[in-house]
Amino acid sequence: MTKLVTLTIDGKEMTVPEGMLIVDAAKKIGIDIPVFCYHPKMEPVGMCRMCLVEVGRPLIDRATGQPVHEVDGSLKIQYGPKLDTACTTPVSEGMVVIGMSDKVKAARNEILEFLLTSHPLDCPVCDKGGECPLQNLTMGFRQGESRFNYADKMHLKKQVPLGELIYLDRERCIQCGRCVRFQTDIADDPVIGFSHRGRAMEIITHSEPGFDSIFSGNTTDVCPVGALTTADFRFGARPWEMRATASICPHCPVGCNLTFNVRREAKTGGDIVIKRALPRQNEMVNEIWICDKGRFGYHFTQSKLRLTEPLVRKDGELVPASWDVALDYIAENFKEAGSGVLALGSGRLSNEDLFNLHELAAGLGGQSVLYTHMAGGDLVTKIGVGQGTNLTDLGKNSAIVVVASDLEQEAPIWWLRVKQAAERGATLIVANPRPTKVDRYANHILRYTYGAETATVLALVNALSAKRPELPAKAPVGVQMKDAAEALAQAENLLVLYGSEGIGLAGSQALSQACANLLIVTGHVGRLNNGLIAVWSRANDQGAWEIGWRPQPDLAAALGQAKALYIAGADPAGDNPTLAEAVQAAGFVVVQELFLTETAKLADVVLPALPFTEREGSFTSGERRVQRFYPAGLPRPEARADYAITGQISQRLDLAAEFNSPGRVFGQLAAKVPAFAGLTFRKLAEVVEQWPIIGRSDVYYGGTAYDNHQGLGMQLSPAGTPPDLTWPQTSELVLPEGALLAVPMTRLYDQGITIAATELLLEQRIPATYVALHPDEAGRLGLAGVEQVSITVGAIEYTAALQLVESLPVGVLLAPRSLGLPLDAPVAVVLKAFEAMAAAG
Repeated sequence: MTKLVTLTIDGKEMTVPEGMLIVDAAKKIGIDIPVFCYHPKMEPVGMCRMCLVEVGRPLIDRATGQPVHEVDGSLKIQYGPKLDTACTTPVSEGMVVIGMSDKVKAARNEILEFLLTSHPLDCPVCDKGGECPLQNLTMGFRQGESRFNYADKMHLKKQVPLGELIYLDRERCIQCGRCVRFQTDIADDPVIGFSHRGRAMEIITHSEPGFDSIFSGNTTDVCPVGALTTADFRFGARPWEMRATASICPHCPVGCNLTFNVRREAKTGGDIVIKRALPRQNEMVNEIWICDKGRFGYHFTQSKLRLTEPLVRKDGELVPASWDVALDYIAENFKEAGSGVLALGSGRLSNEDLFNLHELAAGLGGQSVLYTHMAGGDLVTKIGVGQGTNLTDLGKNSAIVVVASDLEQEAPIWWLRVKQAAERGATLIVANPRPTKVDRYANHILRYTYGAETATVLALVNALSAKRPELPAKAPVGVQMKDAAEALAQAENLLVLYGSEGIGLAGSQALSQACANLLIVTGHVGRLNNGLIAVWSRANDQGAWEIGWRPQPDLAAALGQAKALYIAGADPAGDNPTLAEAVQAAGFVVVQELFLTETAKLADVVLPALPFTEREGSFTSGERRVQRFYPAGLPRPEARADYAITGQISQRLDLAAEFNSPGRVFGQLAAKVPAFAGLTFRKLAEVVEQWPIIGRSDVYYGGTAYDNHQGLGMQLSPAGTPPDLTWPQTSELVLPEGALLAVPMTRLYDQGITIAATELLLEQRIPATYVALHPDEAGRLGLAGVEQVSITVGAIEYTAALQLVESLPVGVLLAPRSLGLPLDAPVAVVLKAFEAMAAAG
């Protein structure tokens, strides 16, 4: 048990854990000690001296070793000759802290006076004006006059791009080091740093392209002045002009809590415009951080390319139609198709959308098919993490397994939290065919060839279980495997995160079963901080599995045989030409979408849907946490929420459905799906006090991340009895002579419709179509120096740029999903130099 100590701060007595810093202890009782360099998520450095306080400690009798008491019996307090920094001084028993004495005020005045000698008087135009700690503290502590000559102020270059996303104003920088420390200590991307010394010191970028980090935007949150700003917000608005709306990031399974700052603008005709996205504190999900995809990826919702009205095919062309005409036409064809209706939905949709769509298909006797390349969600519903699970609680006596996943690229905030757990002492085991960033913190690294991921996990089970399956000859063995297995068996808590690196639907189902076996054999099921987590590619894939959606192994055949297709939140034709042919073969096609995608171009009816920023709903994260998002702006007049569109079609088919309120749809969902039993929108909006305490009134402590008043969400209950041990079949792909194994993998920045429409990311973050190969393999194939290659997959030939990557296994062609080949599973491919390029060379 942690030892507690009692101390007094500004006359208020309190009891806190021994070792807590004075600045944090003061925060707990509502006393704000000003800081610039200190941040509660980073190690203290004591650089800025703004947190100086008077500290007294009980006087100890040297002879007896006991505290000396005053005449009235109170402890005699002895103060030091100098002030102490509250951000580096831990509390102790009997300590007395004075944070607002004349001596302290004078010291803070002098610190501010010194900072302002080189700081520009930019407040009327500075992006940080209105939420700037330096501005606020100057108003609170400065006396209004300076002993320094104004003409001696430093004048440096302003608006320097550290990268295309983050700009630096060198004059405003107070050299607190928060940004550098965040990138080095938290993000483990030391791509910025200090250059020079003294008054010439400045922040520079070490990387090419500049500020090459997927977490760069967080530095603008922790920057206590207007030195760092994002490219999409600088000079865009003032804080007091905007209102805040809570939301959830839709780009990956983490479910990061967001706040959108919005305002009306004349240049948009008075429409409400999102000016920036900031983190919203949820210590069980994203703490106070978000990745750059979540920060900048909302721009697609404001794209001019969005659909604005229903379209109906007439004489071979899609032409505008009224909602009533479009919905009546759909209902007529769906009624005729009956059980031949197939609904295809994805994790881009909310829980409410998926529920209404699932109910419509079931009501007609049709089927609901989840559009995904990854399986295993049925096992996650049974032995996934449950209520109370929090990665922050994992440390010593805990273990984490990450298999077949490049966690930093697929779920960046999970990468941060797994890293932190490892730093706290958790045993981290990483299994992947190639090196990834999470390897840096692993205690055990298990390398396997692509296709042997299931065998690798089963080998861990083999080392612990009497029920031993017969494994392929290539199954990994050895001391490393035995040591890793023993670490898992001894761990009090175990989380297993599995992804889809280099595997498809069948492979991920087998892998998920192997991971489930590992948890069952080691007894890590049915309690908090234990269980299976799938690293899905979409925000609400887990919600779809919980509601009852399942993928179809032969999707092309299923689509082509449908009498009527109802596609929402998916673009199969744009992702794969084979699926495009299947969509064309279907009898009647309805597409519900934000943009006129390749699939929408083939439809008989196209319905304009609303993005998550213009409606309300909920997502279920990969950790099975159900969270609400709220409308940030007004909906475009002719677009409607997905659940509402489906509900209106259901009504025309005489199927009971709610379409006016997402809260009511969620109520129906909670009543029908056992995992959601007892949940309501009201419960999802509940909050509890979190640590560290951050708030908009005190922007110098936690930065500009928002505290959470709109809901922390609720995790689903465990499904009860775990599944039986089942030994999945493993198989090896046999390659034709001269062929390479093309394996799909996920990159953070892709060319999906919810990110490719973000122009800000197109400059440097979203790469052109490419594939990657080991340099030795390129030399063997005669491709050294070749920039573009042709890849033959079956009967189709593709062209892509060629990248050479030393860390890739020989014999493997890496094809990023949505960037290279349209792959959902490993396939044999033939690779050659692109003839036009070769001829030109």
